[in-house]
Amino acid sequence: MRIGGVLNLLGKLLLILSMMLLTPLPFSLYYHDGMVNDFVICSGLGLVTGGLLTVLFLPEEELGYKDGFAIVTFSWLSLGLLGALPYYFSGYIPGFVDAFFESVSGFTTTGSTILADIEVLPRSLLFWRALTQWLGGMGIIVLTLAILPLLGIGGMQLFQAEVPGPTKDRLAPRVQDTARILWSVYLVMTAAETMLLMLGGVDFFNALTHSFTTLATGGFSNFNASIAQYPSPYIQSVFILFMFLAGV
Repeated sequence: MRIGGVLNLLGKLLLILSMMLLTPLPFSLYYHDGMVNDFVICSGLGLVTGGLLTVLFLPEEELGYKDGFAIVTFSWLSLGLLGALPYYFSGYIPGFVDAFFESVSGFTTTGSTILADIEVLPRSLLFWRALTQWLGGMGIIVLTLAILPLLGIGGMQLFQAEVPGPTKDRLAPRVQDTARILWSVYLVMTAAETMLLMLGGVDFFNALTHSFTTLATGGFSNFNASIAQYPSPYIQSVFILFMFLAGV
C-alpha cells in the first residue's frame, strides 16, 4: 500500500471538509446563535491537520485498489471525527462518543440520532447536521474527485471503492467527468426541491435543510416530530417525490 499517497489524499479530503465547516457561518451570524467561534475553530483544526498531511506526504501518480479502499476507510473515520467537533464544542452534545455517533450517522446517511430534543439546537448546528447527510448522500470522496486534478488510475480505484452500483465504471469515460455530472444533478435536484417546498409555505432554512436530508435519503429533520411537522399533503408529496428520485 502506498501510504504516502493515501495520507496525501486524506489531507485533501480534510481540507475540503474544513472549508465546508465554514458554510454554517452565515446562518450563525443571521440568527445570532453564538456558534461562529466553534465553527471557525473546528475549521482551523481541520485545515491545519489536512495541510500537514498534504505537505508532509507526496501524492502518488498511481493508486491501486487496496489504496482506494484504504482511503475510503480512513476518510470516513477522519471525516466522522472532524464532523463531530461542532457538536462537542458547542456543548449541546457534551460526550464526544455521542458527538461522533451523530456525525457518523450523518455522513453515512444512517439517520439515527442520540438527541432527545432536536429543536434545542441552534440553527447553524442544524444546518451542519443536515449538510453532513447531504455530503454523505453522494459521497464527499466523489466531490473530491470532481474538483481535484485528474488522479489517473488511482482516481478510478477510489471512485470504484466509493460509488455503489454495477455500472459505475461505464457512466463516463473519465472519473472526474462522472463525478461532476453526479454532483451537478445532485445540486439541481436540491435547488428544485428547496423551491418547491418554499412554494408550499416552508421557510428557506427548513426547505434547504430538509432538501439536503431528503435527497441523501438519510431522514434527519429539524423537528422532533420529523416530517409530521408538515401535515400538508402538498409538502409531503414533494418529500415523497424527491425521496423516490434520489433512490433511483
